[in-house]
Amino acid sequence: MNDDLTTRLIHHPYKPPEGFEAMAPGVHKASTVFFPNVEALRTYDWKDKSGYTYGLHGTPTTFTLEERLATLEGGTHCMLAPSGLAVMTLVDMALLRTGDEMLVPDNAYGPGKVFAEAELAAWGITHRSYDPMDPADLACKIGPQTRLVWLEAAGSITLEYPDIPALVAQVRQANAARAGGRPIVTALDNTWGAGIAFQPFDLGVDVSIQALTKYPSGGADVLMGSVITRDPELHRQILLTRMRLGIGVGANDAELVLRGLPSMALRYHAQDASTRELAAWMQQQPGVAQVLHPALPDSPGHAAWKRDATAAACLFSAIFDASIAQARVDAFCDSLRLFRLGWSWAGPISLCAPYKLSSIRPHGWSGAGALVRFAIGLESVEDLRADLAQALRALHA
Repeated sequence: MNDDLTTRLIHHPYKPPEGFEAMAPGVHKASTVFFPNVEALRTYDWKDKSGYTYGLHGTPTTFTLEERLATLEGGTHCMLAPSGLAVMTLVDMALLRTGDEMLVPDNAYGPGKVFAEAELAAWGITHRSYDPMDPADLACKIGPQTRLVWLEAAGSITLEYPDIPALVAQVRQANAARAGGRPIVTALDNTWGAGIAFQPFDLGVDVSIQALTKYPSGGADVLMGSVITRDPELHRQILLTRMRLGIGVGANDAELVLRGLPSMALRYHAQDASTRELAAWMQQQPGVAQVLHPALPDSPGHAAWKRDATAAACLFSAIFDASIAQARVDAFCDSLRLFRLGWSWAGPISLCAPYKLSSIRPHGWSGAGALVRFAIGLESVEDLRADLAQALRALHA
């Protein structure tokens, strides 16, 4: 019909045969999505995954990833965003209004608290911190304006493991005492548990977010986050906020996470085993005052972890004797050879980062020495232990 070569190439009639099937899901890239007719253009609805309308709202690739992630965490609805922090802030914006209050655990992920201190405060939304290891403290902090309670297991950096069912119970009691109105929602940062250590919805939470950057990806080469719920109305509320913000993820990034999912449980348990061995060894070393890891009996929240979880991820933190200056601990980190200095975790390469407890945890850790958080990768345990040993020798030289 068309003689011009350019037009013929763009509108080429060939379509590949149906029935192709392979291990890897197809990677579908699109901004524009074609509709078969005007009726379809007017009626297709991306929100329930029954049709495609625009690349930003979903393709077969992103829908497939969302469904698999929902299964991973025991939820029924999932949506994606460009990072773990993005899904955290998305939940805040979707569920909070001017005059509302949000409660966050004292040991929560730092950038999430910074978002509350800056952006949410500017919009007239207040926040307070509570002690995640004391459900009674949470009960005292819940007020008439509280609308969202964040949970995190284990806590960021210091790795305290909270009694999630007990914290959720306090929120449910507060909701039961209210005479109607908007309920308080519980949202869990489940990046550490990842759907492997425990099932978040079995513990009673309403929303589970995860930085897919960590375990689901596993390659330290992609940024992404997920929000998962079992409540269709909560899902719709957050989904519509995502749509209004114009947030989406790229098909190639979704492909990388899909590629990482089949090996996720194997990697999680392998890194868990290595981490437990190294944490127990580190606990015995001179100059180390305390090792924080939920599987260690004297680590905060061990009893709750033992009751509710079956695994313990790849992180442990070592607190050095208060007599060892921060500069010497920094030099210890610099002298490590296999452990690299860097943020994030759950990739194949082990990482470390020094922290000043007085700046990140002003309450409950007074007088403690410098802290180093270790993220254990997939290297040989023997090699990692030897690297730690040579750095400790340099520390005490």
